[in-house]
Parts: sequence; C-alpha cells; structure tokens
Amino acid sequence: MNLKFIDVSYTYHTLSGETNAVEGLSFSVDEGEFVSVIGPSGCGKSTILSLAAGLISPSAGKIERGGGEFGYMLQTDALFPWRTVEANIFLPLEVKKKNTPEMRQNALMLAQKYGLKDFLKKSPQQLSGGMRQRVALIRTLAAQPQTLLLDEPFSALDYQTRLAVCDDVHDIIKSEKKTALLVTHDISEAIALSDKVIVLSARPARVAGEHMITFGSGSPKKRRECGDFAGMFEVLRRELNL
Repeated sequence: MNLKFIDVSYTYHTLSGETNAVEGLSFSVDEGEFVSVIGPSGCGKSTILSLAAGLISPSAGKIERGGGEFGYMLQTDALFPWRTVEANIFLPLEVKKKNTPEMRQNALMLAQKYGLKDFLKKSPQQLSGGMRQRVALIRTLAAQPQTLLLDEPFSALDYQTRLAVCDDVHDIIKSEKKTALLVTHDISEAIALSDKVIVLSARPARVAGEHMITFGSGSPKKRRECGDFAGMFEVLRRELNL
C-alpha cells in the first residue's frame, strides 16, 4: 500500500468560523496505481492532495504512507523564466539538497529519454504549453519521488494540447513505474488516465463512488475510443449529480 486515507476529516479554522472540507474519507492508492479523484467544484479536492503530501494534518482519522518521497505537480508549470530548461529541471535537487553529479545525470537522462534533449539550453518562453508541462513533469521526477500528486496539471492547456499531454504524462508515469494521485474536474480525463476513479460528494467531501477502469488496454487514447467509455462517463456524471 502506497497511500491510505482512513476515516479522514479536515476542518479549516478561519476568523469567520469553521469549515468542514472533508469528512470520514477512506480510500487507498496502491503502489504503481494511477488514481483520479473527481468531485464538484469547491469540494476539497486540492485539500486531499495537501493531506496526502503531509502539508496539513487531518483533524481526525489517519493517513498511512508507504516508503518513498512525494512529488507535486501544480496547475501551472511554474517554470522560472530566468532559468534554462536544464536549470529548471535541476531545481528540486537544489531545494532538497540532492544536487549531486549522480542525481543531475539521472535528471538529464530522463530529459533526454522523454524528448527534451534539444531543449535543455532554451528558456521556458521558447517552448509550447505542452512541452512546458513535459518539463514540469521531468522536474518533478528529477528528485526520484515514488508517488506523484497531480493538481489539475492540464487545466491551463487548450483542448487539443491537453489530450496530447495527458497521453504523454500517463505514458511517462507508467514507464517510470510511479504511483500517481490526480485531482481533476474533468470526467473524461479521469476515465482516460486512471486505473481507479474516486468520486467525491459536495463539501464536506465524502466518497460517493469508487470505480476500477479496466477497458481500453490502459492507454488513454484507446480508452477514449472504447465503446465502454460513454457508459462510464454517464455513471460518473450521475454520481456527481451533473
């Protein structure tokens, strides 16, 4: 087991009072699994990632984490414009004091493996939106986390780029044998990418449904083309009360 929420609740305390963000939340993410969490807007999806990463602690319940570090990929690529692509990829190594020749070489090997060899000396402004997200993913992988936490990392991209980058990111994560927890508001994206989809209720978020996705041979493109896709979309749409 890589990550397990056991009856987890979390309450925000503000000057105006308390807000229950999640309540009695239980689900698991197994090693090597790609799990998506979907739910209504404002239901606490990003809070779940913060809890998973240990940035905040539950008000009740507990979270069990397996071995290995966590890597966080945000809604925007957050690349520093004054640093080259190569220097951006090395950033986590500097922050986590892992900036050794061996770790830098590993990061460069990842970059070259996934099509960034000719872009390492360029600035982020010279890259397309899709390529910038690939750099952001390789940067996240540079510190060798076992589990990736993905906070709607494709939401800033146009539709066509988003489809291509989703497939790209999925292939890299699976190829590198990483575990992934994605939060998204996009039902199609969740079905295409995931081994399992967790559906949340409105706030305070509880598990409204949990679905294993077994059709389409695990490829996002094949999933979208599969006859079972529309049926699963309708099931999830109904659970979300959309």
